Amino acid sequence: MDRLDRLAEPGLDLLGRVDTLLGAGVPEGHPVWPLLRRMRALPGDAVRTFLDVHPAPLAGAGHGVRQLVRGYDEVCAALADQHAWSGPAATAYGEVRATLQRHLDEGPDSLVGRLESTAGYADALADWVDRTRLSLARTLAEVLGSAEAVTVVVATGERAGQGTRDGRWATGPAGGGSARFDQPAGGAQAGALAAAEIAARVLAVLSAAYDGAETLLRQWAPSLAETPWRPRPAGGSGGPGGSGTTRVRW
Repeated sequence: MDRLDRLAEPGLDLLGRVDTLLGAGVPEGHPVWPLLRRMRALPGDAVRTFLDVHPAPLAGAGHGVRQLVRGYDEVCAALADQHAWSGPAATAYGEVRATLQRHLDEGPDSLVGRLESTAGYADALADWVDRTRLSLARTLAEVLGSAEAVTVVVATGERAGQGTRDGRWATGPAGGGSARFDQPAGGAQAGALAAAEIAARVLAVLSAAYDGAETLLRQWAPSLAETPWRPRPAGGSGGPGGSGTTRVRW
């Protein structure tokens, strides 16, 4: 469990209130508008979805992919074993063997090269998730302790106390009973503005994370493309059907 997991309960409670206020109207011209259009999600829904994204499975996938390289190494070692035979068939076999070795493990366009790139991409995604979760946790911690959070709680007509205690909203001055606050004149407008401010801060983090994910995909896409079969150069022996004598020594 990381910091974001620990803040999930109070964070989602606050963002649920924010979503409710945003659903009733967003101040015209507020910076949250372009973020809402881009993310196409309210902050509560967006954070709830990201809570299920963890770096460990991605890091594990990268490790698992790297383990597959051993099998390719074994095949390449078998292909490198020289046989004591000569002639057109031996030459043709040698050409095919060399082509297969090159396809399996020679440079970034080989199958092993693609495996290593896939593992590297998984590691990069795991790091991206880890950094995003940390940034989102910091932002949630900040908005939970903000004046805007108090305004949002009051505006939604729920019980509120002296801020937060032990990561949960208090239900009264001493954590027991209830303390109701009547909204003053203009309270609805103040609540909407406070909700928009919190939403803008949260969605800005997720929007930056979205940019980071797109950048990773652009950077790694060439290395993740399907590797083509690179045939042997023209001018070979013509294969085992050509003329000549095949000699095998035991």
